[in-house]
Amino acid sequence: MDHSTLFDLDLIAKYDQSGPRYTSYPTAVQFHDGFNEAEYKRVARESNESGNPLSLYFHIPFCDTVCFYCACNKVATKDRSLAAGYLARLYEEMRMQSELFDSSRVVTQLHWGGGTPTFISHDEMRELVAQTRNYFTLLDDDSGEYSIEIDPREAKGDTIKLLRELGFNRMSLGVQDFDPRVQQAVNRIQTKEETLSVLQKARDEGFRSISIDLIYGLPFQSQESFSSTLEQILEVDPDRLSVFNYAHLPERFKPQRRINPEELPLPQEKLDILQMTIDKLSAAGYVYVGMDHFAKPNDELVLAQEDGTLYRNFQGYSTHADCDLIGLGATSIGMVGSSYAQNMRSLDEYYQRIDNGRLAVFRGVELNRDDLLRRDVITRLICHFYLPFADVEQRWDLLFKEYFANELESLQEMAADSLLTIDEQAIRVLPKGRLLIRNICMQFDAYLGSKQSQGSFSKVI
Repeated sequence: MDHSTLFDLDLIAKYDQSGPRYTSYPTAVQFHDGFNEAEYKRVARESNESGNPLSLYFHIPFCDTVCFYCACNKVATKDRSLAAGYLARLYEEMRMQSELFDSSRVVTQLHWGGGTPTFISHDEMRELVAQTRNYFTLLDDDSGEYSIEIDPREAKGDTIKLLRELGFNRMSLGVQDFDPRVQQAVNRIQTKEETLSVLQKARDEGFRSISIDLIYGLPFQSQESFSSTLEQILEVDPDRLSVFNYAHLPERFKPQRRINPEELPLPQEKLDILQMTIDKLSAAGYVYVGMDHFAKPNDELVLAQEDGTLYRNFQGYSTHADCDLIGLGATSIGMVGSSYAQNMRSLDEYYQRIDNGRLAVFRGVELNRDDLLRRDVITRLICHFYLPFADVEQRWDLLFKEYFANELESLQEMAADSLLTIDEQAIRVLPKGRLLIRNICMQFDAYLGSKQSQGSFSKVI
């Protein structure tokens, strides 16, 4: 597979627009309260007929301090005792969810996200895993993909040791930027030493994959300063890197109002940072998987992309396409059967639902045949940069060029710009089109352009 990526400023400027990241299709914009707890229970029970394995996502919303760039659902607090009440509801939610799924369905993927998952104490971590084992069938042979998001300021050596003992074998380390001036501006003071000590401890304990998260477009960043951060990261040779574009949306995310927009890099500087990042990581031997993600050539994401099994969900790229995803905790989103379902967002609403003996699902969507077909097409493009018509036709019993005649017509200009090729057999995304894959996928999105979707998405670059 050709993993090369070409950075064309003129084309990036031409296709500069907002659009979905396609962690789901339809996107969350299409979720509605007509898909409620009763609908979710029905779909969940029906999913047992597939016998597919399960994926569990736990949202731990608490953070000791708030990072000003953050767009996650979180609760910033110094009061660690708040975790106990939350976890008690999480255990009850697990009990109710487990009653919907056959115990023979093994959990092959598990993820703790946040917030800051390691906000909770060691004893609480042990109990959360014990309760999970009580209600679901976890693997004991380390073959599962059990991952956790780590803030190095909240995870010392004994924490990493405990997490490995509990069965975690993958982690993502939040770094964002090593520059002290940038850290001060976004309220995330984090030394290089404490970050790298956590990484080394994870290696010593046998974590199988360690990813580093960076953000470009933050205050005071420049091509030179971000290059320095990258060079320091490359010295420790992580398995993967995620380099996210900061989207400044203070009208939607309150913490971002504390960022001075005059201190943000100009659009051209952001593009220069991105181009430098791609060049530097490519020269270091990393493969651009897509959508901000880079990995070593022997990483399981790259191998899955090459053999056509890579998948994408709410946690990003994954190798577990066959799982039903159960979302647990406030604001979590699950993907079960042909549906998406989201829990209540605020702690008060979440607590009230669980205390009343009800699941916290408050909205979602059940996909129709056209949704499922378009999700398949978009997933193939965003994961593999290749869409063979025959595979889609065989799976969905249709003629691709007839069903998607309008979409193929809309792609002609992109083909003329060498973003992709279209022939009798397939769509192939070219090196110039890889950075603009969201634009390409958007041509197959039946919901874009509706009033509901306007103003809901970030810039594609």
